[in-house]
Amino acid sequence: MSDYWTPAHHAVEHEDAETLARLLANGADPNEVFSNMTLLTHAIDVEGDGSLQSGQPLTVHTTAVLLAFWADPELADPDGHTPMEMADHYGHDLAVQLLRAHFSGPSAGSR
Repeated sequence: MSDYWTPAHHAVEHEDAETLARLLANGADPNEVFSNMTLLTHAIDVEGDGSLQSGQPLTVHTTAVLLAFWADPELADPDGHTPMEMADHYGHDLAVQLLRAHFSGPSAGSR
C-alpha cells in the first residue's frame, strides 16, 4: 500500500481494476475525493496521461469499474473539473462514451 494514496486511489493510480472492484464491492465510496481528484477524474487522468507517456492506446478499465459501481459521472473534483472535461482534455473517446451512457440528465431515460 501507498502511504500517500487511499487504497482506492492507489488502485486507480496503478490501473488495478481488479483491486478497485474488490474495494468498491467491500464498501469503498465510488465518489471518494482525495487531494484534488474524485476517483473518476483520477481514473480518466491516469488513463489519458498513461497513454500519452507510453504511446499505447487509451484504456478505460478503471473508469468502467467506477461507473459500474455508481460513481457520479457529473461530480466535479474540488478544482471544479468534471470527468467529461478530463476525458475531453485527453481526447479519451472511450471514457466520453461511457460517461454519456451514465449521465442522469434528460436523455438518461433512453438508457
